Amino acid sequence: QFSGLLGTVYRRGNLSFTRDGNSLVSPVGNRISLFDLKNNKCETLPLATRLNIVCVGLSPDGSLAILIDEEGAALLVSLIGKCVIHQFYFHKPVHSVSFSPDGKKFVVTKDNLAYLYHAPGKKREFNAFVLDKTYYGPYDETTCIDWTDDSKCFAVGSKDMSTWVFGAERWANLIYYSLGGHKDVIVACFFEENSLDLYTISQDAALCVWQCDTELDGLKPMAPKDAAKEKKAAEDDEELLEEPKGEEIHGKADPSEQETRNKVKYSRVAKYFFNKEGDFNNLTAAAYHKKTHLLVTGFASGIFHLHELPDFNLIHSLSISDQRIASISINCTGDWIAFGCSGLGQLLVWEWQSESYVLKQQGHFNSMVSLAYSPDGQYIVTGGEDGKVKVWNTSSSFCFVTFTEHNSGVTAVTFTSTGYVILSASLDGTVRAFDLHRYRNFRTFTSPRPSQFSCLAVDSSGEIVAAGSQDSFEIFIWSMQSGRLLDVLAGHEGPISSLSFNPMKCVLASASWDKTVKLWDMLDSWRTKETLIMHSDVLVVAFRPDGKELAVAALNGQITFWDHENAVQTGSIEGRHDLQMGRKELDKITAKQAAKGKSFTTLCYSADGQSILAGGLSKFVCIYNVKEQILMKKFEISCNYSLDAMEEFLDRRKMTEFGSMALIDEGGGGDDGVAIPLPGVKRGDMSYRHFKPEIRVTCVRFCPTGRSWAATSTEGLLLYSLDSGLIFDPFELDIDVTPSNIHKTLSQKEYTMAIVMAFKLNEKKLIQEVIEAVPSTEVDVVCSSLPDLYVEKLLEFLASAFETSCHLEFYLTWAHKLLMLHGQKLKTRSVKLLPVIQFLQKSIQRHFEDVSKLCEWNIYNIKYALAISQQRGMKRAAEETPGEEEELDSDSDYLM
Repeated sequence: QFSGLLGTVYRRGNLSFTRDGNSLVSPVGNRISLFDLKNNKCETLPLATRLNIVCVGLSPDGSLAILIDEEGAALLVSLIGKCVIHQFYFHKPVHSVSFSPDGKKFVVTKDNLAYLYHAPGKKREFNAFVLDKTYYGPYDETTCIDWTDDSKCFAVGSKDMSTWVFGAERWANLIYYSLGGHKDVIVACFFEENSLDLYTISQDAALCVWQCDTELDGLKPMAPKDAAKEKKAAEDDEELLEEPKGEEIHGKADPSEQETRNKVKYSRVAKYFFNKEGDFNNLTAAAYHKKTHLLVTGFASGIFHLHELPDFNLIHSLSISDQRIASISINCTGDWIAFGCSGLGQLLVWEWQSESYVLKQQGHFNSMVSLAYSPDGQYIVTGGEDGKVKVWNTSSSFCFVTFTEHNSGVTAVTFTSTGYVILSASLDGTVRAFDLHRYRNFRTFTSPRPSQFSCLAVDSSGEIVAAGSQDSFEIFIWSMQSGRLLDVLAGHEGPISSLSFNPMKCVLASASWDKTVKLWDMLDSWRTKETLIMHSDVLVVAFRPDGKELAVAALNGQITFWDHENAVQTGSIEGRHDLQMGRKELDKITAKQAAKGKSFTTLCYSADGQSILAGGLSKFVCIYNVKEQILMKKFEISCNYSLDAMEEFLDRRKMTEFGSMALIDEGGGGDDGVAIPLPGVKRGDMSYRHFKPEIRVTCVRFCPTGRSWAATSTEGLLLYSLDSGLIFDPFELDIDVTPSNIHKTLSQKEYTMAIVMAFKLNEKKLIQEVIEAVPSTEVDVVCSSLPDLYVEKLLEFLASAFETSCHLEFYLTWAHKLLMLHGQKLKTRSVKLLPVIQFLQKSIQRHFEDVSKLCEWNIYNIKYALAISQQRGMKRAAEETPGEEEELDSDSDYLM
C-alpha cells in the first residue's frame, strides 16, 4: 500500500496554505503533498490524477480541494478523509480555480471564459459541480481570479492585457467592468480588503492601482421586473441549446454611453514599475495579503520583492533561487510566504519578519539513481544524476542533509552497518565516505588510473569498501580505516555491473557483462573461489539476508537463484513477460518487440528472505516468492500519463498525416515564456526543447525492519508500507478465546494467560488494553513465564506501540525485561528475528533523540535562570528587582 512520496517537493501548479496557516498544500506531479510546518511532517495523499496537476483550489473551511490536471480533468478531494469524492471533466485546459470566501461558489477560468459553479456543500448531491453562470468578455485566455471579501464580485485577468470585474449576482450597477492600462499579460489581480478597489499586475512588472467610486454596500440588487425580463430571454436561449449553459453574461470592452449610466466607475490612481532602469525582468507570480497590505512578487530570475500597498514601499527583496519563481502563497496570518520553483523542484517557506527559512526543501534536479536504507530503517540515502547525495528521514519525509562533493552523477550509495557512515560511488572517479555525526566528507577513495565507478559494496564490518569500474573491467578494494587501496581484482572481461558482499561471510560476488558472476574470497587473499556462467549479460546480483543464497538477474529477463557454496543453481524465474514495457512516443517499434524492456535492472530480497523485489525500465515493480518461484504481486509505480512510455500502445489520435504529434515542438511562446526562434530573430532560447521524462524504476530496496520498501523512479522516491488496517488475522484460535473471556481472565489477575489469549485473537486494541493493565511491578514475573512463541509476537507489538503510545517508561520496562530474560534463546533465531529487533531499535532511537533534545534544552534553561538569579543582587539597584522577577517567571513559563 502506497504510504509516501519523498524526494520531490514541488513540480508545477499553485501552492496554497490551509485555513489555519500551519500546513502547505503542494502539487507534486500528479499527487499532492501536505507539509505540516508546525509538526515538521509531510504526507502525500494516496490519490492521483491522470496527468500532472496544474491548479489546486482549497475551500475556505479547509475540508475540500479541487485538483485539475493538464487536460482539464478535475478531482474533488476531501482533505479530511483523504479520498476522491467526485470526478469532473472540463474538456479544455484550466488556468486557475478559486472558491468564493463564503464557500458557496467557485470560479474556473478556461479559454477566454469564466465559469461560476455552485460549490459542493455538506449535503449529498447527485452532481457536485452545478454550473451557475458563464461570463464572456476577454478576447484571449484568462489567467487569474480574485474575489471580494463578501463574495459579491470577482475579478479575472486575461492574456489580452485587460482585467474584468464581474458581479457574482446581477447587480443593477455592476454586471461587468473592463479595465485596461497594461502592456503585457496580466499575472495577478487583487481586491483591497472590504472594498471594490483593485490592484492589477502584469508580466512586464507594472502595477496599476484602481479606485472605485462605490463601496461594496452600494451594490444594488437588480429590480425584479428587469431580472424577470432577462431571465425570460435567457430561458428562450436555453430552449435552443442542447446542454444548459447556465446564465450567460456577455461583457463588451467599450460599452455605449447609455449602458454606463448609473453604473460603478473605476479610475486609475497610480501606476508603479518594479524594474529599475534597463533591467528587464519578467514578473512570474504574485500574492497579496489583504489584512497587512503586503504584496509579494516573484520574478523569472528567482528574485522576490515585498511591498507595502497602496504606497508601494519596498520592505525587502531577496534572491532565493536562480530559476523562475512559479508560485507564491501567503498564509492567513501573513507571517509565512511559500515559494515554488518548478525548474529545480524547490519549495521554500520564508518568514519575512525574522528573515529566516521555515522550510527549505529541494529534490534531485533530475532523476534519482540509487537508494539505501540505514540499518535501523530510520533514514534513506539517495544519489542522483545531479551528483548530489541526500539523506531523508522516513518518519517526517524531509531531507535533512545534502552532500554536494561529487562532480558527476552518483551511481550507487550505501550505509555501513553502524548506520553513521554513507558511501557513494560516482562517475567522477571517486568513492566518498560521509559522516552523519558531523556531516562531512571524511574519506575519498580513488583509483590509480581514473575510472568511472558503476557499483559499490561494503562488507558487514564496514571496514572494506569495493567498487567496480565501467571502463577498466576491474574491482578496486580499499580499507575504510586508512583510506588505502588494498587490492585491484582483475579477471572480468566486461564492465562490472553489480557487486554484493555476503552478509555472513567475507565473500564478494561481482557481476559483469561478460556473462559471468565471480565469487572472491577475502580471507584467501582475494582468490576467485568460483565462477558462475550465465546465458546472457548479468545486470545485478544480491545475497539473501542470511547469506545462504544468491540471486542473479540477467539481460534475458531471467532471475536465477544459486547455492553459492556448491555453485549449483537452485531455481529460476522467467520475468520476461511480467515487466510490461511501455512504448515511447518516438519509438519506431512496438513495446512488445522492444528488447530493453525485458530485463530487471534492480533486485532486492525482503527482510525475511522469502520474497524478492525486482524492477526495471517500466512502471511496474514485481514481488516474487522465492520458494514457489511465482509472481505474488505487481505494483504500478505511477499512473501519471504526463510521463513517457506509460502506455503499451500509442494513441491513434496523436497520429497525423505528418507523423506523430510528439515530434512537433509546440512551444510557441508557451507559459514558460520561451519564444521559438525564427530566422533572423535575436531573442528566444536556441536550446529550448519540449521533452517528456520516461517512466523507469532505477532502484528498489527493502527496509531492514521488514515493514516497508522503497523505489526510486522518475516520479521521485516512493515508499510502500504494510497496511496496518482492519484485518482479522487470528493465531492458533480456540473456541473459548473471546474478548469477554480475556477480560474475565484479566480481572482474575492471570496476566500471562490473558496476554497469550489476546495474541491468539490478534486484535491490536485488545492486546494494548491487556498489556497496559499489567502493573509495572508484575512485568518481571509475566515476562519470565511467557511461552517462547509469544515473546517475539510481544516484541513486535512493543515496536509498533512505541510509534504511537505515550507510555514510554512502561513499554521500555517491558522491552528491557523481555530481552534480558529471553536474550539467549532469541539469539539462536537471530536471522528470523532481525527485522523485529531493528524495528524496535528504530522506534526507541526516535524517542531517544526527541527526549534528549528536550532535556538538553531544559538543562540549558535552568542554568540560564540560575545564572540570572545569581547576577541579580550584584549589578542593579533594588528598585529594578520586580521587573527581574517577572522576567524569570516568563522564562519558567517558557520551560513548561
